[in-house]
Amino acid sequence: MQVSNVNDVKIYNLSYGRSLPEWLSDRKKRRLQKNDVDIRRRIELIQDFEMPTVSTTIKVSRDGQYIIATGTYKPRIRCYDTYQLSMKFERCLDSEVITFEVLSDDYSKIVFLQCDRYVEFHSQHGHYYRTRIPKFGRDFSHHYPSCDLYFVGASSEVYRLNLEQGRFLNSLQTDASQNNVCDINPAHYLFATGSTEGKVECWDPRTRNRVGMLDCALSSVTTDAEIDGLPSISALKFKGALHMAVGTSTGQVLLYDLRSSRPLIVKDHYYGLPIKSIEFQEQLDLVISADSRIVKMWNQNTGKIFTSVETQHEINDLCLYPNSGMFFLANESPKMNTFYVPTLGPAPRWCSFLDNLTEELEENPETTVYDDYKFVTKKDLENLGLAHLIGSPLLRAYMHGFFMDIRLYHKVKAMANPFAYEEYRKDKIRQKIEETRAQRVQVMKLPKVNKELAMKFIEEEEAEEQVQKKKGKSLPNILRDERFKVMFENPDFQVDEASEEFRLINPIVSKASEKRKKKLKQLQEHRETEQEEEELEGKPSDAESSESSDDDRAWVEEVQKQHKLLRREQKLKLMECDQQTHSKPKFFEIKAGEEFKNFKDAARKQKLLKTTLEDRLKHEEKTGTLHLSDTTVGSKQLTFTLKKSEQQKKRQEAEKQHHEERRRLRRSAGHLRGKAVKGKPFF
Repeated sequence: MQVSNVNDVKIYNLSYGRSLPEWLSDRKKRRLQKNDVDIRRRIELIQDFEMPTVSTTIKVSRDGQYIIATGTYKPRIRCYDTYQLSMKFERCLDSEVITFEVLSDDYSKIVFLQCDRYVEFHSQHGHYYRTRIPKFGRDFSHHYPSCDLYFVGASSEVYRLNLEQGRFLNSLQTDASQNNVCDINPAHYLFATGSTEGKVECWDPRTRNRVGMLDCALSSVTTDAEIDGLPSISALKFKGALHMAVGTSTGQVLLYDLRSSRPLIVKDHYYGLPIKSIEFQEQLDLVISADSRIVKMWNQNTGKIFTSVETQHEINDLCLYPNSGMFFLANESPKMNTFYVPTLGPAPRWCSFLDNLTEELEENPETTVYDDYKFVTKKDLENLGLAHLIGSPLLRAYMHGFFMDIRLYHKVKAMANPFAYEEYRKDKIRQKIEETRAQRVQVMKLPKVNKELAMKFIEEEEAEEQVQKKKGKSLPNILRDERFKVMFENPDFQVDEASEEFRLINPIVSKASEKRKKKLKQLQEHRETEQEEEELEGKPSDAESSESSDDDRAWVEEVQKQHKLLRREQKLKLMECDQQTHSKPKFFEIKAGEEFKNFKDAARKQKLLKTTLEDRLKHEEKTGTLHLSDTTVGSKQLTFTLKKSEQQKKRQEAEKQHHEERRRLRRSAGHLRGKAVKGKPFF
């Protein structure tokens, strides 16, 4: 609960604080209430008193037991039972509700005006009937004696729907192009409608004739008010038989006596916002008017402000609970605000505990240790010469220092430092001198990182300033831009001019800067004399084309030079790498199962592989591995012996040993078998 004191009037915001989500379990809610002080101290007057997104309108039934509110999204209506302090039911609708009216004492008969021209009737069990009006509606009122509904909207006609006969009656023709609001006097049932032209027309429902007209647009204009257009009527409310309050779209509230065409009081909200709702508080003769930003309460006789309430979100509707000091606000937020002002009246019967709670808060006001006190440390006390006061009632210990009376602090400081005013005066003089120095010509200061790039930006900016001044445009400065500040402070962003990318792009950048300088020179010459301007304008196109072609050739030559230099550097790097590899010794790996003899055999084999087939045959014939002979037929016969590798030789020797062992075993087995046949035992 938040307490505010505006104009010496206590206002209690009962909906202040965070709301807990519905999907939380009771155990988690209790845990949050134990840990969070704000949740523990909040007052949930009515359970789930909120909408999913936005609440548009809110009203109280005649018996005061039910609070009915509409909102989005999705479009819905919620009814709250004050006796149970919880939501009674919720119904979803097809479209958003502009306004609604409770026809019965409770929630059993409700009429909704929707944004798609439909009028929907609800009974106690739910949806009952739905019909449509010819034009888009903006407001409607219920005429109790004839049981008629009067609809106003985007038309000059006022549509009448009789609920007893169940049909539309002849409409009322007004002089306005469109009507925004309407209301019916509860005493003599005079019907009034407010138009977009700022006029209020009053009709007698018995004769269906217009009985009067008020021009509120001219009456709302005061000497101090600044109005851009014609004010239209945005709110209308009757009080008793003779008084009527009119709210305009420019933020003025006009209080009329029906017997006079001039307003009794014109009250301006000074925000220029349309008045959304108007209510009357009869006990204190107050008018409560609300726009989308503030709720103001003022005296209807004098116009003096009583108090005001500002909210964080835009206000959509205001509803005053009858015969109490409580009112509700529907706003552009999920939570519907509930305010209680004890000065306006007592709390409603269903929440009478609020009176006891507010009385206790007024009797025991909370005082904070920071009011009229100055926090000082022990070092500050020593500088002021007040260290001897530690432990006395003049100092209140708190954390790492002390609180002392602010008046005592100012007196001691003035005595301890009598030249404080002189120091303050010198500081002011020094500041003024620095301001004048800033207007002088300053030496150009370059950053530590990317100095050449900063110089380039500064030169370009100075050159373009003269051109842009005449056009009235200002270009952004990269050096002063916070987004590029790190580029001139962090060494990691230093431009490497020796890199390949920079050297390839550099001709393009330099050429662009040269072209820019040429253009600036031409513009300067163009301004100096008219003759030079004529010469520049009369220059033949061939000269311009030749200049552009020369520029392109020079640019191509520069790019080619950079490419040649880069190729030379790459060749030099490759040569250095080859020299390093040749100077280092080579290592060879021998496969498993092979023996290393010498490097000469390997070199000899490499030479043989490079020779022709004829040379290799001759060499093998000399060594004896190949034999070539002629046959009788005339052909050649070639015989050769295959060279066996060391692994094959070892494998053959192992096979021979294996065969010999098997032969030996066969012989020994045959010898033993012969002995057994002769009759001798085997073992």
